Amino acid sequence: MLNSLNDAGAGFSFETNKISIFERGGAETHYPLKSKTEVAKDIVEKIVALHT
Repeated sequence: MLNSLNDAGAGFSFETNKISIFERGGAETHYPLKSKTEVAKDIVEKIVALHT
């Protein structure tokens, strides 16, 4: 997973974040800027999807 620090409004000093998830097989999922709560939900949903 990559936590973007280069995009406006993303990173540790903001209430929003923008992430990308990189899978072992090379697949990438990019998410738009959203609240950190929504980002956390995206991460959990991705983990569950990968393990079901």
